[in-house]
Amino acid sequence: MGTKHSRLTSLALRTLLSFFAVLFILQPATASTYTPPPTQNEADFQKWVTDFKKQALKQGISQKTLNIAFKDVHLNLRVLELDRRQPEFAQTFWQYFNRAVTSWRIVKGKFFLQKYHSELSEVTKKYGVPERFLVAFWGMETNFGGYTGNTPIIESLATLSYDDRRSNFFTKELISALEILDQGNVTVDEMKGSWAGAMGQCQFMPSNYLKYAVDGDNSGTKDLWNSLPDVFNSMGNFLEKLGWQRGENWGREVALPKGFDLTLADGKTKHPLAYWQKLGIKLADGRALPNEVMDAALVLPYDYRGPAFLVYDNYFVIKRWNNSDSYALAVAHLADRLVGRPGLTKTQPKDDRSLSHQQIIELQDRLKRDHYDIRVLDGIIGGKTRQAVRNYQINNNLPPDGYPSYRMLEILRKNQGE
Repeated sequence: MGTKHSRLTSLALRTLLSFFAVLFILQPATASTYTPPPTQNEADFQKWVTDFKKQALKQGISQKTLNIAFKDVHLNLRVLELDRRQPEFAQTFWQYFNRAVTSWRIVKGKFFLQKYHSELSEVTKKYGVPERFLVAFWGMETNFGGYTGNTPIIESLATLSYDDRRSNFFTKELISALEILDQGNVTVDEMKGSWAGAMGQCQFMPSNYLKYAVDGDNSGTKDLWNSLPDVFNSMGNFLEKLGWQRGENWGREVALPKGFDLTLADGKTKHPLAYWQKLGIKLADGRALPNEVMDAALVLPYDYRGPAFLVYDNYFVIKRWNNSDSYALAVAHLADRLVGRPGLTKTQPKDDRSLSHQQIIELQDRLKRDHYDIRVLDGIIGGKTRQAVRNYQINNNLPPDGYPSYRMLEILRKNQGE
């Protein structure tokens, strides 16, 4: 009995410890609870730096640059915290959009569009990217250069390279940052940016700086912190290389007819405008779609009550800058507003509410309980979760918009009797 009781007690203890371990992992990290793994300490980090310098020398980085770059570099625990932190809440489209496309940003963007018209028009002629888009990206990335980040780039990238989570990616970026210093484009003290290594007024990662940065003012350096000609030309060059189509728009807000098949709004599948026109889609103001030979995909960034967009090739170029529909739509719409085009015809519903990390897991769990294809309860809204939501909606006679929302969570709770 004693042995059996001891085994049962041990099993119960292990089960309890496993439960609390999982519970801890699912909690979003905060400044007050974050503790780095025990192996990550300053002494170990400095050993890593010593080994890294040897490899950097072999890759052509000068000893002088290495000495200067790593003079005061230490393990940055704040960078590790930010890299590991899971967002506590997933912003809805409206929450993101309304913070991105503000009256202040529109007014400021119009001012800069006029102030720098001469410089911007030259970039447009050279790369084919309209002025309003250059200003919109500039506004979205750093509030028109108002905030470029104050984290030392070498220290942040060294910390993230030392960490095992994404070491290969950040080690390549660190080498690129050192190459930039080797070229004399910027000093170590000037090289500051985001905690993840994005730099300058257009927030290029170091590898993109090396590929796309342009000396727009012919000063002999590529200064994305202080030279607007360099900033504008670099953005134009980047977008052109990503595939920007000259003379084409990004897309338009549209109006869907009553009873429209929302499963067609996958944001990926392209059809000729004539195809969408036959399905009854019009421009948001009621006019017919343009009679142009262009392919477009239908994007529904919110639920069935939100705006709908037909988007062209340049929309997907914007997404190559930042692979987010909310970001791409904010940049594109901001660009339109800078030249006097109207705001969206839809407005934020009163019941718009973000989902917490735990609520997303609950949504996924409830879908899985009803035998929808949810393989991992990870609290991340991805393609699998959206498709499961859409399938649930189809089977329950709901508008199949595929949008995981707090409203959908409440519907699941009610239908499952909880």
